[in-house]
Amino acid sequence: MHWKRLIALYSLLLFGFWVVLCQLYTIASNTTYAERVKKQTIVTLNLQDQRGNFFDRNEKPITGGEKCWYALCVPGESSYTRLFDHVSPENQKKLYQKRNSATPFLVQVDCDLTDEGIFTVEQTSRYTQWPLCPHLIGYLDGESHGVAGLESAMDDILQTNGEHSYIQCATNAQGSLMGSIEPYYHAAQQKTANVQLTIDSAIQAAVEGIGMGMMTSGAIVVLDTKTAQVLACASFPTFAPTSVASSIQSQDGALLNRAFSAYAVGSVFKPLLAAVALEEGLTQEKYTCPGYIDWHGHIYRCAGGVPHGEVNLQGALEKSCNGYFVQLGEKIGGEKLLQYAKKLGFGQPVYITGGLKAVAGNLPQAKTLQEPGALANFSFGQGELLATPVQIGAMMNAMAGDGVYRVPTFITRVFDAETEQTIERLDTGLPEVQVFSKKTVDTLQKMLSGVVENGLGREAAPVWGKAAGKTGTAQTGRFNEEGVEYKNLWFAGFYPAQDSRYTIVVMQDDQIHAKHSSAAIFSRVCDAIYLLQEETEKG
Repeated sequence: MHWKRLIALYSLLLFGFWVVLCQLYTIASNTTYAERVKKQTIVTLNLQDQRGNFFDRNEKPITGGEKCWYALCVPGESSYTRLFDHVSPENQKKLYQKRNSATPFLVQVDCDLTDEGIFTVEQTSRYTQWPLCPHLIGYLDGESHGVAGLESAMDDILQTNGEHSYIQCATNAQGSLMGSIEPYYHAAQQKTANVQLTIDSAIQAAVEGIGMGMMTSGAIVVLDTKTAQVLACASFPTFAPTSVASSIQSQDGALLNRAFSAYAVGSVFKPLLAAVALEEGLTQEKYTCPGYIDWHGHIYRCAGGVPHGEVNLQGALEKSCNGYFVQLGEKIGGEKLLQYAKKLGFGQPVYITGGLKAVAGNLPQAKTLQEPGALANFSFGQGELLATPVQIGAMMNAMAGDGVYRVPTFITRVFDAETEQTIERLDTGLPEVQVFSKKTVDTLQKMLSGVVENGLGREAAPVWGKAAGKTGTAQTGRFNEEGVEYKNLWFAGFYPAQDSRYTIVVMQDDQIHAKHSSAAIFSRVCDAIYLLQEETEKG
């Protein structure tokens, strides 16, 4: 009897196993379940993070100030055709390459296409095609992290809280949208901090337009004379942060911030010697210039070898007489010149924020200046001396104002994007050094005004009002294939000549035949500022 029960139980178990096996086979051979899973695929597409933005001194946006739209592109030639006329040439290539994509993707378009049946979301564009002060602001990588400029130096401050805005859509096996499920847009609540700069957008835009039209390579810096706040900082050639790759490929040096880079300065350094001479009572010196000076067995020529005749300090500045300043430099002494140069910021970097800075340039050592040739070169801005346009601006700013050296500043504060409450101020507590007396700078300002009215700086004279400043042509020691030396062309000055409000530096680097003199460019900047003031006062 027991064996019959065992056979029955075994038969029952065998039947149950056979039933389960048949069900598994049925499920495995039925494609309905697989198709159902495929039809429920959810695609998530992240939108670019909306970082904190940069604003100018008047709280006008420099980044993030324009609307832009992203359209959902689904596989198939239909989307490709409908979107083609609404995207940039770069995105046209993207559309063509992805026209047979297996999944939807996002592409930036020029308008809202919702009414045309295309799912579109509105965002704010980080940059316009040609935004203001790209060298100072910098640019981002593909992950929305800062790579250069303030974008990199302030990356931690500008980053969001980590939440992303995104679009979700359900697709079928072919990657097409499921008609019964609408795409979903999730707008992240991103807490950010904004940054207010000292830049004046109107002046910056004018400076960039002038520079692009009048120079091939160089920099223009404009400072507020009373505060040393930087109102404009432009480098040329410029670049578009939306297409950095093209600037890299062109190899034209467009990504280099020339305002923060160091160059030989030439005669634009002579006002420092003039100021020291006034401060130290060495104003009675005269020199009869034959177009050169034979100094300790070395010949130092004036520009073009032109004889200047007998010149005093005023005449030497106006005619930029190298011989006079070689003599003056020896009377002042290398050690004292270095002391004043250091007080005016030479040989020291200008820190902007984080790791961003204008480089230190180079000052010769005191021991080096014990050699007459080295001191002679230093006395008219040559030899080992290297400086940035920002440093030259800071030097001239002290002479244009009250004789006080102030560190140039670029940022005023960090503030909450939602409440606009200040989180941190970055423009306070900086050291100020009284370098020259008021009597010295008052006299020097008149002398530099004479350079524009009567001297080599005549092209710097603006249409409206008067300006003051100094020209500079610096040898670089580099030559082209024809043996012609590349030179750096400078003009540093202030406007108006009396009660100055703006200190302006123009530098053109590595020039053979410049389209315009730096003095002429300076003049154009003065006129632009005047017209902007007139417009503001009328408004």
